[in-house]
Amino acid sequence: MTALILNLAPTIKLTDEQFFQLCQDNRDLRLESTSKGELIIMPPTGWKSG
Repeated sequence: MTALILNLAPTIKLTDEQFFQLCQDNRDLRLESTSKGELIIMPPTGWKSG
């Protein structure tokens, strides 16, 4: 499975603290935030589909 990219800007601006909390609340996902305001959601390591 490939990464899902959500374009949050300009509607939602996450602070570092909010992004950290989002990561803590979703430990099963690998999350990244870009300088463009994108939230990248990657499948967990070892995740299989089907």
